[in-house]
Amino acid sequence: MSETATAFAARLRARFADGEVQVAEPRGEVTLVVPAAQWRGACHALRDEFGFEQLTDLCGVDYLGYGCDEWDTDVSSEGFSRGVEGKGPGRFAWGQRPTAQAEQGEAPIEKPARRFAVVAHLLSLQHNRRLRVRCFAENDELPVVDSVTGVWPGANWFEREAFDLFGIVFEGHPDLRRILTDYGFVGHPFRKDFPLIGNVEVRYDPEKQRVVYEPVTSVEPRVGVPRVIRDDARYRTAAGERADSRQAEVKK
Repeated sequence: MSETATAFAARLRARFADGEVQVAEPRGEVTLVVPAAQWRGACHALRDEFGFEQLTDLCGVDYLGYGCDEWDTDVSSEGFSRGVEGKGPGRFAWGQRPTAQAEQGEAPIEKPARRFAVVAHLLSLQHNRRLRVRCFAENDELPVVDSVTGVWPGANWFEREAFDLFGIVFEGHPDLRRILTDYGFVGHPFRKDFPLIGNVEVRYDPEKQRVVYEPVTSVEPRVGVPRVIRDDARYRTAAGERADSRQAEVKK
């Protein structure tokens, strides 16, 4: 019988006494949160002692605006009229805004103490288990985390991507440079305070006969509104209810 998520989490707690282990129920997903000073050592232990020989993904996370929203989710999920100007994370700085729940008189969501984090997803083929490992950078102004390319060489491009898009510096990386943005790009586009329309736009100037960079004027900023899908009987395809009804209609 395979080890349960609860038993696996207990082993992690015993091994990493200074780390925080979270188990998401009922999905059974396990997350290990380790301090930045223990990031590389913990990754070594997870590979050698727990059999996580493969890193499937590594990314950065910006918790600016965590718990806040800029749209009204109490009404229909159709249309952009639900956008609320002035509440989005791109319109305030870290630590300046209370959560949306607190503004509405509800219990606020507990915000992380740090803004930037690195999240790695690990896979153990021999034990058929997955694990999420998270590490918060100690400095919000200059987030620095140890590189794990010496543990999993495949982390090389993932760390370069997180450096490019979030500005997280991976100490010890063999070739830390931008990988997605253009030469001379200013800023980090996946940070929550980076404007969605960008800072500059590029066009060819026929008079100057060269490419010029100018402030964005051709795109109007707007509030991004996601589609919200709630628990609805129409979407219970996993239970086969809607699929069975369709089959019955076909038979008729």
